[in-house]
Amino acid sequence: MSEPTDIDNDEEEFTESTLIQAIENQIESDNPPAAKATFNKLTLVGYEREDILNLMAHVLAVEIDKMLEEDRAFDTEWYETALRALPELPPENQ
Repeated sequence: MSEPTDIDNDEEEFTESTLIQAIENQIESDNPPAAKATFNKLTLVGYEREDILNLMAHVLAVEIDKMLEEDRAFDTEWYETALRALPELPPENQ
């Protein structure tokens, strides 16, 4: 019965890599500006690139979850505010 675990792990890895790719695209394109600003801020205070990307991907995942749960558009204002608050993570259920 190890197949479901393997599938779950594959899906989790795919989701994580997709979120990180989205964050890298945001930083590269400077859109939203809070992405690059947050990356630079966390780099300056000593966070490693991988840790920064994981923190930022977590924020993106929280917003996507809320978007899907509430059947609404992406809340760019909340997302940028949550990015700027890093390394403090947003609550997952507000």
